[in-house]
Amino acid sequence: MKPVLLPLMSMGLCAALTATMASAAPQAKPIKIGEINSYSNMAQFTTPYRQGWQLAVEQINAAGGLLGRKVEVVARDDGGKPEEALKHAIELTSNEKVDVLAGGFLSNVGLALADHAQKNQRLYVASEPLTDAMVWEKGNRYTFRLRPSTYMQSAMLVEEAAKLPAKRWAVIAPNYEYGQSAVASFKELLKAKRPDVEFVGEQWPALGKLDAGTTLQAIMQNRPDAIFNVTFGADLARLVREGNQRNIFPKIPVVSLLSGEPEYLETLKDETPKNWIVTGYPWDQIDSADHASFAANYYKKFNENPKVGSVVGYSTMQAIFAAIKKAKSTDNEKLVLAMRGLKFSTPFGPAEFRAIDQQSTMGAYVGRLDLRGNKGTMVQWRYADGKDYLPPDAYVRARRPAEASK
Repeated sequence: MKPVLLPLMSMGLCAALTATMASAAPQAKPIKIGEINSYSNMAQFTTPYRQGWQLAVEQINAAGGLLGRKVEVVARDDGGKPEEALKHAIELTSNEKVDVLAGGFLSNVGLALADHAQKNQRLYVASEPLTDAMVWEKGNRYTFRLRPSTYMQSAMLVEEAAKLPAKRWAVIAPNYEYGQSAVASFKELLKAKRPDVEFVGEQWPALGKLDAGTTLQAIMQNRPDAIFNVTFGADLARLVREGNQRNIFPKIPVVSLLSGEPEYLETLKDETPKNWIVTGYPWDQIDSADHASFAANYYKKFNENPKVGSVVGYSTMQAIFAAIKKAKSTDNEKLVLAMRGLKFSTPFGPAEFRAIDQQSTMGAYVGRLDLRGNKGTMVQWRYADGKDYLPPDAYVRARRPAEASK
């Protein structure tokens, strides 16, 4: 029996040693993406946003990862404060050694992260900040922006606003970078289409601190024919409630940025003002294959329907994954070159980053608000492809630093 036992014992020992060696073999380090966002104070948007990027990461890792490596996201909460975002950006780049930075909700936070990206030569994919300055006056080589900008969304809305008979316009906007940028673009674009319009009143409440009664009283003293609104979140809810009670809405036409997004319609519920012209996301009415697949997978994982934040979070990661695949590297300089002109997929359809200003062509939906079953919804909507609302190259060159595109 001994001649038989010894080989068997040797085979068992070899198998054990092989398994031990395999488990001890060094694993490829994950590709790390540092994600910074306003999770604690903008949860209405950023919770779906986080779920969106979680779904994208789960899918890419299930498919084998990127470059033979798993993808890992290291997330941080900036609390809506630029200084907090910068602190996290420094920690993520120096300690966590992330390959890419992503995120940002508020425009002032996004600009702070963009400045960090430039100074540290670190790719930053700005997912949500909408200010035009991010890709123009304060644009830089390392910053790319996903969502359609205030200029682009204003251009989408101006197409409809110019059709209104209104000549006297008033403005209500939060007094920080995003609001200022949106109003400047809307004024410029509307006057270009309708030289006869004038802006007769402006109200600039501090973000999150809108006194709706005082604001509307001041606006109505100017006897506007229409209002351009840029408030969102809790400020939007206060404005709508007060305007409904004063019978201002829907008596006065309103053109409103972002107000058709599910994040805000779910809060407004049966108070949703009818006939506002808005940008938004009629998720339950879109029948494209790309969107249907995304919505089904999202619902399966989170047991809820997607919101705009969900789409933005998912698309941010899709863009980063596509860049890494194209560059075949996580080297930042190679990634920057790969991002310029990069084509990638989103639940809204294909998009790409325009090389001249590093702005994505991802679009938005434009339509009117209505009530359906005591819930707000979008009607008469259309998809506005972002590539159709980007300004011409000469317009960009006059505003963007030349060195930002080298």
